[in-house]
Amino acid sequence: MFDTTIRGGTLVDGSGQPRFTGDIGITDGRIAAVGGTLTAGKRDINAAGAIVTPGWVDVHTHYDGQATWDPYLSPSTDHGVTSVVMGNCGVGFAPVHAQRRDWLISVMEGVEDIPGTALAEGIQWQWESFPEYLDALERMPRALDVGAQIPHSALRTFVMGERGITHDEAEPADIIAMAALVREALRAGALGFSTSRTIIHKYQGRKYPPGTFASPDEILGLARVLGEVGHGVFQMTSNHSQMETEMPWLTQVARENQLPVAFALVQTDQTPDTWKRLLAVLDQTQAAGIPLYGAVAGRPAGILMAWLGSMHPFMAHPLWQQLVLLPWPERLVQLRDPKVRAQLTDLAVLQGAARYDARLSYLTQGFHKMYALGVEPDYEPAPECSVAAIAQRDGRKPLEVVYDMLMANQGLGIVYFPSFNYAYNELSQLHAELQHPRTMMSLADGGAHCGYICDVSMPTYMLTHWARDRKRGPTLPLELMVRRQTRDTARIYGLRDRGLLRPGYLADINIIDFDRLHLPPPYVAFDLPAGGRRFVQTASGYLATLKAGQPIMEGGERTGALPGKLVRGPQAAPTPT
Repeated sequence: MFDTTIRGGTLVDGSGQPRFTGDIGITDGRIAAVGGTLTAGKRDINAAGAIVTPGWVDVHTHYDGQATWDPYLSPSTDHGVTSVVMGNCGVGFAPVHAQRRDWLISVMEGVEDIPGTALAEGIQWQWESFPEYLDALERMPRALDVGAQIPHSALRTFVMGERGITHDEAEPADIIAMAALVREALRAGALGFSTSRTIIHKYQGRKYPPGTFASPDEILGLARVLGEVGHGVFQMTSNHSQMETEMPWLTQVARENQLPVAFALVQTDQTPDTWKRLLAVLDQTQAAGIPLYGAVAGRPAGILMAWLGSMHPFMAHPLWQQLVLLPWPERLVQLRDPKVRAQLTDLAVLQGAARYDARLSYLTQGFHKMYALGVEPDYEPAPECSVAAIAQRDGRKPLEVVYDMLMANQGLGIVYFPSFNYAYNELSQLHAELQHPRTMMSLADGGAHCGYICDVSMPTYMLTHWARDRKRGPTLPLELMVRRQTRDTARIYGLRDRGLLRPGYLADINIIDFDRLHLPPPYVAFDLPAGGRRFVQTASGYLATLKAGQPIMEGGERTGALPGKLVRGPQAAPTPT
């Protein structure tokens, strides 16, 4: 008798092959049988009319702190995620000397917009080395599996101290010491090494994280450790518009190690067609058997502008700097005052406040890129719906249009600004990238950018938008959208025991009412430690999510089961039967 039998579902098994109807039998946390009509289990779950998929494997998160206090890694479990990888973009919390803990928090706060007060209160420091960090993660009960990469910024500072922070060039002895710690981390179970070379990432105002300007000797010296040990992904985020210049050495690392190298493949407004040339490089490296992958998102990197968020067009106005200090009820009263509205919508004042910061000016005055998100979020909005278009059509000032959008829903309105992957004002670029065999689903950034981005819902969006609802272009097969975030992501990170509905694989499973799967708008919550603020987006339509055969979510509610664990290193595929 099976422990659990899932009956009568439409199985989209993660392989990319056509869906089929059948049962799944689960024993001891693994899939024991698939297809046909199986015998009863100790528990039967009726999945008739629903699709049944593997649990999502999200390989680009920043839960490095949250994983030490939140067993559910909310809201990822609301979206059917059963395995996450953290430690991306070169930032994280190990290794660390005790006197550098607050500094590491400041880096994470600046780069990933996670409230420092929440990290300071939530993290219970029980480690110094990276293996000790893994041990601390392993001791904590959790609902889903977590894996970690060793981050460059923490590593460099641990070895080089202040010289690492001030971007001194690493000496040969420094590189040897860092390489030894990467080796130690990988042997203890790290899933890879991550670094960042983008000038977008800053902390404490205008400082860049350690490793941003690392020399080729340093980068290659650390990357080659992965090949020596024999496992691990080399993950890198760079200046997106200059990504082509990084390709030769990334290709070299992938060729030498014969292990996956993943870079962020993002379209910018400044270089809208670079992605085509990067895909051509991936074609060439694939033909040569070089494991180079472009990490792509499923939708634009969407900045959410709200009065309670970190960003909106009025944030640089001197009057706003006073209003933001008020409690929200008092602030809302002020925002409803026509005199306040008139002052805040003075474009000349805002242009003066942002004149020395080109990126701030772009984000706060790029009215052609601003859209009301609304009660039914549209992440592929048409140009005629932009603030600029509405203002021109109605004969109003763009700032007045934005102001009224933010005041919707009792001042909780959200304006959507697709900053990356929307240079064409539609998603044909992502439509092409999502079908390429050497791209990897990534960049959902769970746990990060709490005050202005909420792309953690991307696993659900891959089904609702791409496989069902898209209006401004062709959709993509449901089977492909499932495979991209199950088998494909799992295999790249060496997690070959999950991502497929096949006998012997982990019983990490989603049961979904596909017709009713829905993303409500995100909202601002103050539910992090110390009352920390973040955008949250949930989902409806997930009937159940099972981790290792145990339901961890049912009907959108937590069950209390905590079958998750720390994943140490690559996991072997089940032996075929």
